[in-house]
Parts: sequence; structure tokens; C-alpha cells
Amino acid sequence: MIVVRRSADRWWRFDVTVRDAPLALVLLLPSLIPALQNNGTRLGDVPDRPLDALGVAVVALECLPLIVRRRLPAACLALVSTGFALDQLHGYHTVAGTALPIALISAGAHLDRWRWTAAIVASVAYVPLAIALSGPEPAEGVAGFVSFYLALVLLWGIGSRLRQSRAAEAERRLHAAETARLAERTRIARELHDVVTHHVTAMVVQTEAARYLTGDRLDQALSAVTGSGRQAITDLRQLLDVLAPQHEPRSDVRALVEQARQAGQPVEYTEEGGPPTGAAGATAYRVVQEALTNALKYAHGSRTSVLVRHGKREITVEVATDSAGSVTAPVGGSGRGLAGLRERVGGLGGEFRTARQDDGGFVVQARIPAGSAS
Repeated sequence: MIVVRRSADRWWRFDVTVRDAPLALVLLLPSLIPALQNNGTRLGDVPDRPLDALGVAVVALECLPLIVRRRLPAACLALVSTGFALDQLHGYHTVAGTALPIALISAGAHLDRWRWTAAIVASVAYVPLAIALSGPEPAEGVAGFVSFYLALVLLWGIGSRLRQSRAAEAERRLHAAETARLAERTRIARELHDVVTHHVTAMVVQTEAARYLTGDRLDQALSAVTGSGRQAITDLRQLLDVLAPQHEPRSDVRALVEQARQAGQPVEYTEEGGPPTGAAGATAYRVVQEALTNALKYAHGSRTSVLVRHGKREITVEVATDSAGSVTAPVGGSGRGLAGLRERVGGLGGEFRTARQDDGGFVVQARIPAGSAS
């Protein structure tokens, strides 16, 4: 099976003219066999004629243009039609006449420009051919020629239908690619928002607090600012590595909690079960990150509790912050981070909710199915 598949892959890598050559040979060779002569398409009343040198040339004119039926469909149709007309006018009636339906379908499927012109020219050219083949007393009658013409129109229609289907499939693939590209851009923007907002907020809070400190406490505060900056650079580098194979975003929630504590936020952290991994773990990490960012921005200094429960089927995250006290800024700012989290958790089949508590605090809860694909 592997050998056959590799051979098929190599075959499909050839140019279309190479892949269409066997079809031309399949029609050419049987047309030259004496036992099959005068057994092809018969239109009109021209008597049979044995195959001669001119007949061989006519057969070649009918079959060989099929090699370029997809590369040059108009030229292929013109040459094959000419060969078919000579075949019928001289009474060869070879198997090569089958090339005309193939050329018509190919032209209908692959001709992009001058489609109506080609159809009109072919229809007009059919009239003198029918007159020449009918003779003084046509046995086939008008009905036979009309029926043959309608059959040719049907073949053209089949080719046109194939062309429309191919165009629709290409449009569908383009739309799918654009949708995937937009989703990827949105995901990267959301990741960038999470990383930058969290670390920059921590640095701003730490810097503001450092203005009122002296001595060792000032040194500790500035060290915390430096650590936040370095962590931001690390997270941004990891974000730029998302295109690397088998990349898995970091999900060290403890580092987030420690960073919030260094920024002056009293955080109680509880973790149940093993550390979360994969897409579910990365999402849980982002939930905690966004919740702590909002706590630093709008309830700095208020007690915050973080609970991450890692179960067999799902990961539960809950981040609760006490009342912001004198802080009047609205929780969540523009809400872009929380909206992105809601979309991200929902995309994994989980649930995300936020609520204000009775005492004025704020709680963020998420339920994320474990083992979710990224």
C-alpha cells in the first residue's frame, strides 16, 4: 500500500499534459486496429471507407490534442472537432470519434475565457457539417442531427457543471483558510493582550508603590519591577514560539501568584490535583492571569483567593477578590480580556462566568474540560 501511495503521489506531481497523454494513446491505438475500424461514431450517410494514410492522420488529429485538453482546452476542442469532421466526411468512422465528447467536457470544465464565443462558433460550424453529411436523401433525417447536437450540448453542460463545482470548492477552501487565519490572528492578539496587560499592570503598580518607599524596601520594590519586566520578555518570547512544532504554552500558576504578591496583592493560592497541561492548562493559566491583572488594577491591596482544582474530566478555576474599597475604576476595564476568556473557554466546550459579590468584591469562575484539543 505504501509503494502504491508513493507511486500515486509521484504521478500526480507530473504536469497535466503528461497525465493526459495516456488518455490520448488509449483512443489512438485501438483506432488503428483493423478489427475495430468502421465501428466508431457514425453521423450521416457517408459510406464506410478503409483506413489509409489520410485516415491515420485524421485519427492522430482527433486523439493527440487530448494531451493539452486541460492546458489549452480551446485549441484541443478546435483540433478534435476538425478531426471528427474529416473522420465523418471521409467515412472512416473510427473509435477516435470518442475524443469529441472528451474534448467538449474538457472545454466546458477548463475554458475560462471566450466560453460563449467557443460555444457559438462550434454550433455554427455544426450546421454546414450536418448539411454535408446529410446527402440528397438523408436517411438519418433532421431529428438525428438535432439529437446529436443536443447530446453535444449536454456534454458541454456537464463540463460547465464540473467547472462550477471546482470553483465552489476553491471558494470554500479559500473561505476556510481566511476563517482559520482570522481565528489565529484573534488568538495571538488575545495571548498578547493577556501577557502585556498582566505584566505591565504589575510593573505600574510596583512602580507607584516604590515612590513611597526607602532603603531596603525600595530595593525590593525595584527588584520586583525588574522581575516583572523579565517575565514579560520571557512570556513574549514563548508567544512568538507558538508556531514551533509540539509547542505547549506555559501554565505555571504559582509564578503568577508570586508575581502578584510581589506587586503588593495578598493572594491565597490553593491547588488541588496535579498541574494542568495542554490547551486546558494553558486556558486555566490565562483565566488566573486575567483575574489577577484586574485585581491589581481595580482592587490593589485587597485580599484575593485563587483556587485551581484539576480533576480527571475538567479543570475548575475560581479567583475571588474582596471589595476594592476606595478604588472607583470599573472592574474589567474595556472588558476585552474577560470577553476573550469567555470565547476561549467556550471554544473548548467549557463555561466561564463573572459576578460581583454582595460585599462589592468580584469573582471569576471557569470550568474547562480536561484533555481539550488546542
